Amino acid sequence: MKILTLNCHSWQEEAQLEKLAILAQTIHKQFYDVIALQEVSQSIAARRISGELKEDNFILLLQQELQALGSTYEFVWDYAHIAYDQYEEGIALLTKHKVISKQSFFVSESEDLSYWKTRKAVGMTIDIDGKVLDFYSCHMGWWNDESEPFRRQMDQLVHCVSNGRPHFLAGDFNNEAAAENEGYDYIQQLGYYDTYQLAKEKDAGITVQGDIAGWTNSNPEKRIDYIFSSEKVNVIRSQVVFNGSNLPIISDHFGIEATIVL
Repeated sequence: MKILTLNCHSWQEEAQLEKLAILAQTIHKQFYDVIALQEVSQSIAARRISGELKEDNFILLLQQELQALGSTYEFVWDYAHIAYDQYEEGIALLTKHKVISKQSFFVSESEDLSYWKTRKAVGMTIDIDGKVLDFYSCHMGWWNDESEPFRRQMDQLVHCVSNGRPHFLAGDFNNEAAAENEGYDYIQQLGYYDTYQLAKEKDAGITVQGDIAGWTNSNPEKRIDYIFSSEKVNVIRSQVVFNGSNLPIISDHFGIEATIVL
């Protein structure tokens, strides 16, 4: 099984459609089983076409690009808050396997979609070759945020996903692995395994270089994007992608790819 997670930074990138095409071509070539994406946006002003989906929704365009390449992926998407006064910024999951159910829920105390700190997670229950697993795409807040502390959001996330089945949490957790006694350590205290740490083969794991929104005057190299497992799984490889050396840069975050034997 191959999982990819990426904070897309969608519609805030130059040459956005070219970068979307690179993402689609990579998914098609690598044949990922599950893809977790964050900052998956659509314009507030765009024309609505179905339910909450509008014509410039990033995940909808990605699905169409994949279909043109010959890959069929089903997705779940929801938006958590308004960003930069012009986007409905959301999160998404895609899979090529049978989807049993989909869900979306708040992890933040705030449920005000106009508040930029409001957070949601989306989930899928998926049948992968007869094994039923749950996957969640997450875009969390910061450890020391006074109004929306990470610990409270993480507790809510775990409350919503605790169902006894093996599951994976993937995404932008906005907590640096190198920061001791903060969010990264707390996730592991809750019983989750970092697939990067479990991997037999891995690289440096860095997912953000330099300052980005929410991370100014911070360490120049950070690991804040993860794929966590509720069980200790056999991880063959964890590698950073879309970092300029392993595929072109397409976002202000790099992606993480994990290869797991179920």
